[in-house]
Amino acid sequence: MGFWTLFSVATMPVLQVLIISGLGAFLASGYCNLLVADARKHMNKIVFIVFTPALMFASLAKSVTLEDIISWWFMPINIGLTFLFGGILGWIVVKILKPAPYLEGLVIATCSAGNLGNLMLIVVPAICKENGSPFGDSSICSVNAYSYASFSMALGGFYIWTYTYHLIRSAGEVYDEIRSIEDSRKIPNKESDASGETRLLVGEDEEPPSPMPRILSSMKLMGEDEEPRSPLPRILSSMKSIDESTENQPILQILSSHRLMSNKKVQFWGRVQVFLHQIIEELLAPPTVSAILGFIFGATPWLKSLLIGTNAPLRVIQDSIKLLGDGTIPCITLILGGNLTKGLRSGKLRPLIIILVIIVRYAILPIIGVGIVRGASKLGFLSKDPLYQYVLMVQYTLPPAMNIGTMSQLFDVGQEECSVLYLWTYLIAALAVTSWSTFFLWLLS
Repeated sequence: MGFWTLFSVATMPVLQVLIISGLGAFLASGYCNLLVADARKHMNKIVFIVFTPALMFASLAKSVTLEDIISWWFMPINIGLTFLFGGILGWIVVKILKPAPYLEGLVIATCSAGNLGNLMLIVVPAICKENGSPFGDSSICSVNAYSYASFSMALGGFYIWTYTYHLIRSAGEVYDEIRSIEDSRKIPNKESDASGETRLLVGEDEEPPSPMPRILSSMKLMGEDEEPRSPLPRILSSMKSIDESTENQPILQILSSHRLMSNKKVQFWGRVQVFLHQIIEELLAPPTVSAILGFIFGATPWLKSLLIGTNAPLRVIQDSIKLLGDGTIPCITLILGGNLTKGLRSGKLRPLIIILVIIVRYAILPIIGVGIVRGASKLGFLSKDPLYQYVLMVQYTLPPAMNIGTMSQLFDVGQEECSVLYLWTYLIAALAVTSWSTFFLWLLS
């Protein structure tokens, strides 16, 4: 397969994202004014509760079996490593450039979470259909490609809706705290302004009241012949209290230490409870629940036979779920395009942050991925199928996950900055994904 053929294959999904984003930007602009902020917010909730869970369940229940889960055991580890190394590199970027506190989670998320969904479903099967593909017969390659891509999308969704969801949610909490502090600071300013207005009501020639009468009255209360009270009794009483306290000092130290230990235990268990509550709440997010159900239905033959196949009694349910899932990618992309119109004007993201995110995603992570996959292959952890190894390598070279935009819209944090990051990372993705795909094919051929 030639470079230009591969370039056209790898560019198509990226161009689709850019075209639909442009449409979303036009619908949100003043010319149409259809995809306004409230409309994007309501559409995003539908994507989160309905479309994304439907897409994950439909793809998993149909494409993944128990044998696949067992034989592809390295793929969840590989995706976890993409999140681990990407998160570490994103954390380094945050520590070096120090963006606004509520943008730190967004930067780490875009460095760690790749688009393991629609790009994999388009790019990998398309390579199988091209002449000169190194992956053998096109029909067999296409079936395996869809299975690998669907499994990758499901696993990626599980990581995204737990780890990345936690990052964006924490960023949203930080942003809410910052806004509440700013609002509380505005209230005294208003009061001072009001007091300033009342001061203006006083005549310009009017002198301020003198404090001398108050001073004289206080001196009269003290008495002219009264001697000042001696501080000696207070000093003696304080010395007695010190002597008494020194006798009981060991007991007081023991009691205070016990109180500190009990307070620390209470604080520790309180933090554990909050942490467990957050984990359970994130695991109960609709996309995560649908991914778990998809794994269960895909791995259980009798459950799968109820939904999948021409003779399945409940196949209409699977068809309906798939139909809903097909609307996920267009809706997410339209929302991102709508947010882009505001992000280009009011985004607070420095250009250096965008450059470093691009370097992390398209330079450092792919090199790490090649080393990990080649090392695992030499150790005998991977199957001999070159397409499987190709998919594992591509997982390190993808642009940021589209669901990050859904989360930023959901928690109302960094929406414009997220759209700007998507614009530049997806513009560079056409060249980056193509170049690395060509290198991977040469490496595996």
